[in-house]
Amino acid sequence: MTELPTLTKRRLQAQVIGPIYAEMVEHIGEAKASEILNAAINKAAIEEGRYFAAKTPGGVGSMADFIKLYELWTADGALEMEVLEANDTTFNFNITRCKYAETYREMGLGKIGHLMSCNRDGTFCQGYDPRIKLERKHTIMEGASCCTFRYRWEE
Repeated sequence: MTELPTLTKRRLQAQVIGPIYAEMVEHIGEAKASEILNAAINKAAIEEGRYFAAKTPGGVGSMADFIKLYELWTADGALEMEVLEANDTTFNFNITRCKYAETYREMGLGKIGHLMSCNRDGTFCQGYDPRIKLERKHTIMEGASCCTFRYRWEE
């Protein structure tokens, strides 16, 4: 089965999530709507991580397998990245252009883009392999000039 490029998937999801989120804000307020959206997206990210882990040899991921997944996330020029280090225990890079952020802004959803995409990055690892940890201090989605991804493998 061929996977959709992730940017395409996120755009389709945003077309559904945007109006639902707007309706929730109207009825229960922005803070509660954001809390619910964040919880739902986190659960979906964990499940997606489990799905991709199950597709690895023996159902057990590695940092090398994880790095290969970035082909889905960068497909169609969705991300421009500068890889700093990539090995069996570390995957460090900076994103210098993010079409996810651009897409959400174009759709009028820039305010919740971090909930729909950025928050998935570390949470995905919980489902894929909880030994992979993400530290990120900056994102383009929230106004920085680049996103700082620092993944590490912890036994």
